[in-house]
Amino acid sequence: MTRPNILWIVTTQWRAQATAYAGDPNAVTPCLDRFAHESVNYAEAVTPHPFGPFARAAMLTGKPSPENGVRDYFDPLPVDARTIAHEMNDLNYTTAFFGKWHLWKRDPNVPLVGESHAKIVVPPEARGGFEFWEGFESGFLLNDPWLHGTRLPVPQKFNGYQSDVLCERTAEWISKQARTSVPWFCVLSLESPHPPYGAKAGLSEPLAPDQIQLNSNVPHGGDAEAKARVELAGYYAHIAATDRSIGILLDTLKQLGADAYENTAVIFCSVHGDMHGAHGLFRKGWPHEESIRVPFLMRQPKGNLAGTISRRAVSLLDLPAITRGWAEGDDWAIGSDVARISMPSIVALPYQCDRVWSGVRTPTRKLIFENAVGDPWLFFDLEKDPLERKNLAGDPARIGEIEALRKLI
Repeated sequence: MTRPNILWIVTTQWRAQATAYAGDPNAVTPCLDRFAHESVNYAEAVTPHPFGPFARAAMLTGKPSPENGVRDYFDPLPVDARTIAHEMNDLNYTTAFFGKWHLWKRDPNVPLVGESHAKIVVPPEARGGFEFWEGFESGFLLNDPWLHGTRLPVPQKFNGYQSDVLCERTAEWISKQARTSVPWFCVLSLESPHPPYGAKAGLSEPLAPDQIQLNSNVPHGGDAEAKARVELAGYYAHIAATDRSIGILLDTLKQLGADAYENTAVIFCSVHGDMHGAHGLFRKGWPHEESIRVPFLMRQPKGNLAGTISRRAVSLLDLPAITRGWAEGDDWAIGSDVARISMPSIVALPYQCDRVWSGVRTPTRKLIFENAVGDPWLFFDLEKDPLERKNLAGDPARIGEIEALRKLI
């Protein structure tokens, strides 16, 4: 059996609706649209925790927060945490990580945006077990990133759009691996389309704010609409620019030859979304669809099930099991119609969710409790109300449904 090479392409703040293949009229994503035709599109995919460090820790360990050791925004992933990289090393894969880490110690007293966090050095023992590691802790520098790691002992500045720089360096590494017979597992972690939305977006120019088409759950008129239009203009520019970067990386895979490409499994996803004015809310941490639903395209080895859409529940928590199954020659199947979602702590940053919550989401329903106790906070019928305009938590006719779902939290 020829074991497949495996690539994760992980973005940040890219919500599920924000692609042309998903029907978003604002999104220019020709590269991902083509890739969707080669993939299974898990259209109901969610993040287990709609905030960066919690989601990243869950994605790498297969364990939800705080079980994985990350309860607070500034908590590092414990250095003894076992990740998918450790498992793949044990299966004799070559492992590599490129890009945003966001799982090491950060000083909460310095600005989150800027070189202070971008130049934090993640020590080798804190790099999640990856044999090759090249990236940055955080800093939200969408242009001219500072990288350090296995071949860069101190942070070095690289000129250019961050997604371009990281995709090019990942492509270079993959091309070198193609000269060996050892299978590889690589994670590419891109910061785009995370704020600052006003940052230059490669070759892409932002739309005029008044050209942005908004969903009907963004309050019309007033500050929320105005803010959403300005931010989304930049957001979609970064989506277009990063789509182009990802396309170059995927083209590199194809240039390695038909056999090599057919033997490479690729997953494209995001760690969380962004509210962008829906329900008058912004940023993430919220349990609404704009925050928790993420794009999830899975190109299987040999292109199996290419071009299909699945409505089954899938979560970033499933990524390690999917990857391990491919490496061991097993077919991975989603065993549940329910995805568990939560925010384990309050992140005291502007616009973020103001409470701890937990709940469950199926393709047709969503139930949310504060601290998993008492009366429900939110209950939505996603079949009839995909934009979550009507909260049914207090509807006596829904008590039976609510109690059945409560048992699954």
